[in-house]
Amino acid sequence: MKRLIEKGLMFGELVHVGTPALVARYNRALKKLTGRQTALPDFYVDISGYSPEVADELDDPLYLNPNGVNRQFILLSTAQKNAPLLDAKFSTTRTILQEFIRQNESELFALTTRDAVAGELANAVFDAATPERLFDIRRIKVEADTTGSHVAEARKLAEKIARFTSEADAWWDDVLIAEMIELAKVTGDVTHNPINLRPLSTDIRNFWTSHFGGLYVFRDVDHPAAISTQPKDSLGKLPIAYQFDLADHNRIARFLQLNQLAEPIVRVKSMDAAAVLAQKMDFILVDAAAAAGIDLGVVDRRALRRAAHDLGAGLPAEFHALAALKSWADAGGPWPSIKSNHPAYFYTLRAAPGPDADLVNQLLAELAPLDVRQLYLCHKTAFYRAYRSWPDAKRQYVANYLAAEVQMDADGARRTLYGEEPAMDRPSPWAKAERRRNELVNRVGPWGSLKKGKRR
Repeated sequence: MKRLIEKGLMFGELVHVGTPALVARYNRALKKLTGRQTALPDFYVDISGYSPEVADELDDPLYLNPNGVNRQFILLSTAQKNAPLLDAKFSTTRTILQEFIRQNESELFALTTRDAVAGELANAVFDAATPERLFDIRRIKVEADTTGSHVAEARKLAEKIARFTSEADAWWDDVLIAEMIELAKVTGDVTHNPINLRPLSTDIRNFWTSHFGGLYVFRDVDHPAAISTQPKDSLGKLPIAYQFDLADHNRIARFLQLNQLAEPIVRVKSMDAAAVLAQKMDFILVDAAAAAGIDLGVVDRRALRRAAHDLGAGLPAEFHALAALKSWADAGGPWPSIKSNHPAYFYTLRAAPGPDADLVNQLLAELAPLDVRQLYLCHKTAFYRAYRSWPDAKRQYVANYLAAEVQMDADGARRTLYGEEPAMDRPSPWAKAERRRNELVNRVGPWGSLKKGKRR
């Protein structure tokens, strides 16, 4: 992983906690949340204030995420909003933290000039002992304050000021006045400089979690389903209409189609589909060459073409199918029939525009793992896991490619390939009341009769 770190592809954009004052603030917040502190003189933190160095020192990768279901956070600067989230347990966490910082940016800027802000993404679930417990996560509420309780004290002071200005005899209440003076020593003048953090509470409908090997939960769609990366039988019966695993290609394809969650990349007018397909073919070719022990040397167009000739009949089916699709996109060649059971099928798709686009692109990245660009942009956890298993020649190529072509403008690359990110408050276009259901689908289910075990 050292190569990725050196090229800024891992642990990139973390925020440096490098002064005694910042370390002291971090320790006060850490003590308040966990009862522990760090002895490190400096370290780096992600958007939640999680530090891999502190985790290593404490020998606890979940020191800010007890049981992996209630993420705690420490904010030392609003600059953390641009940092990644390391070791994510839920796909929604970074978005929620970013939105909280965005909504309270001026207040957080003022508060973090003198103290750390500590808090928690609270929900009603305190453990994920069984897969069923994950379905009890319905709403996340962000709770936060400084380690000195400035926000809570400011609210108390505001209440006392309101009482002082509204009650006729308040001028003679020495106790009330003394309390106001003491609170003002902590909060400052809240009449001219209000201290408040707007609360954020959001419903959790569709999400991914790393628990139980990885699980996608789609509840807010016409045809709900859970898709696991592990064999579905290993999770037992879940409280949702359908369960699939990544081996259920036909049923996942049908799920995406019925819920209008994905679209063919060749149909996206704003995308150069032929160029995208060519890059996917390169990734597949590099993987096949590395697996066959072919030394590519300096990987350029000539080296890739030579590798294709050397592999010959050993070229994978995904390569041939995408080549045929590229021929159609380039020059109007014959339309290739790539059905959902073909290994190249999910390489031809991207998420349709909508509030769940990021989640669907993450799922597609797992279903098309040889597209390393999509894997890196959409599912870094799976990317880092896969990277460890690759031959060194593939690691070198991928690291060089990502550093040169993607990392310099990761956001631009993501927008070009997958479209604009949806806003958090954008209404779902797939609400049940907005779509008429097909009578046959309602009767036997969108994947056919499951009782007979029929697979299509």
